[in-house]
Amino acid sequence: MPLLDPKTWQPHTLLGGAHTVTEPATGEELGTLGLADGDDVTAAAEAAQAAQRAWAATPHFERAAVLRRAGDLFTAHADELRAWLVRESGSVPGKADFELHVAAQECYEAAALASRPTGQVLPSEAPRLSYTRRVPVGVTGVIAPFNAPLILSIRSVAPALALGNAVLLKPDPRTAVCGGLALGAVFAEAGLPEGLLHVLPGGAATGQALVADPRVPVISFTGSTAAGRAVGEAAGRHLKRAHLELGGNSALLVLQDADLDAVISTAAWGSFFHQGQICMTTGRHLVHASLYDAYVERLAAKADSLAVGDPHREPVHLGPLIDSGQLAKVHGLVEASTAAGARLAAGGSHVGLCYRPTVLADVDDDTPAYREEVFGPVAPVRAFRTEDEAAALAAASPYGLSLGIVTRDTARGLALAERIPTGIAHINDQTVNDEAVAPFGGIAASGTGARFGGESNLEAFTELRWTTVRGDAATYPF
Repeated sequence: MPLLDPKTWQPHTLLGGAHTVTEPATGEELGTLGLADGDDVTAAAEAAQAAQRAWAATPHFERAAVLRRAGDLFTAHADELRAWLVRESGSVPGKADFELHVAAQECYEAAALASRPTGQVLPSEAPRLSYTRRVPVGVTGVIAPFNAPLILSIRSVAPALALGNAVLLKPDPRTAVCGGLALGAVFAEAGLPEGLLHVLPGGAATGQALVADPRVPVISFTGSTAAGRAVGEAAGRHLKRAHLELGGNSALLVLQDADLDAVISTAAWGSFFHQGQICMTTGRHLVHASLYDAYVERLAAKADSLAVGDPHREPVHLGPLIDSGQLAKVHGLVEASTAAGARLAAGGSHVGLCYRPTVLADVDDDTPAYREEVFGPVAPVRAFRTEDEAAALAAASPYGLSLGIVTRDTARGLALAERIPTGIAHINDQTVNDEAVAPFGGIAASGTGARFGGESNLEAFTELRWTTVRGDAATYPF
């Protein structure tokens, strides 16, 4: 029996109207689902709050068992879920398999959180036991984007549930099945009690209602920097925590001693994986001047060799962009960049929503596709002559998410990385990496720091409570 049957995939009727699920590669309609409005958010928050206390009181090993079963189910239903990721989000099968692997691992890692030591005994000036412990926040709001819909939902949903919270999940409507309904179906089959996970597909108004609801003290948001600023401002007005993982324009530095035969694969993956629709995508290639011409030529040849098309029906390297709006943005930035003097070394064209991997040479500070986050398969390449110049160029961005440095001298690479402010750094690798065990997050315009993975989840989805215990009631001077 399928996990996701379009006839039964939403057990509760939502009030925000119908949404057609569309395959971006072909425009084919895959089904219809309901969108949530503000009343849906209110009802879900009330139900979640009512269910959460019993879940928090459930023994940790029972909560952990639900998470482990959920992890197993992502593997057991891999064929079905892979098809949804490919068709609904435009992922190539390999990228879909990566999401499924990470989703399972996120559940297993979250299961381990349920029994993690959660406090410490403190010294006290009074005759009492004094200690801290971590307690669930209550109801967590999760707002997830379209680009890696399963990973970017599960990495908040799984640890929040494991730590005793209820969750309201608002997936992007464009990927509401693989980024939302799939999680609801998996956790229902895993035995999660009813009322603890509510899937609320919707747009900005739904997200605003979620941030404003007084029963939701913590918001976990992944998306654009512009939307993240709005979420952060609204959360601040309501005196609630917002964990923000936002955009990026990450740099790959190719030093003079780099092996060009090896680095081109690294570079192409960093810019073209999932059509460049990843916050960590390599958006700036900074290459030593002695390698620059050969690098541009080889990267352009690699781009020209990659197959682009329908990932459900063809063996391709790149699938479609998510929709016509994203296509217009990407192509507009490429055209504006060539008009500003950049040289189009490869790509710059599209068939439908399938955009060719693109290489732009001779870029500078004023090149739009170099200066801004493109969120498409575009690789701007710029030369540098000294490491001081490379460090300055890499740091000259409002973003601070990921960094890659390629060099035969790893100590040199580590030293250079220390000079460039980012939340993530990789030596001899490109900028797109993710593991369930690792902290993830950026700084500056890329977000509010590491809020996902490992110990970060304990801080993100719990409150630290101070408790004292005396043998007898305390007495005071009056």
